[in-house]
Amino acid sequence: MANVIVSFISILSYVLVIAIIVRALLSWFMPAGGTGLSRVLVDVTEPVLAPIRRLLPSVGGIDFSPILAILLVQLVSRVLIALVPAS
Repeated sequence: MANVIVSFISILSYVLVIAIIVRALLSWFMPAGGTGLSRVLVDVTEPVLAPIRRLLPSVGGIDFSPILAILLVQLVSRVLIALVPAS
């Protein structure tokens, strides 16, 4: 059972990190973004990015929240995995 939980946490964090990266890249190429993919990415990543944006202002028009979000997702993932009891 512990392996399933660890795998789930790992996959979930991996997918979230990829979604954050793709959203950041798409924002460079399609800033107005109204495609289906961009809407899905916004819906998935905004709950993570919005609180970080409120705390971390953009510097010179550059949004550093995706970088901090990726670091936090990785940190939380590792902490959660460490808390899963070994079977």
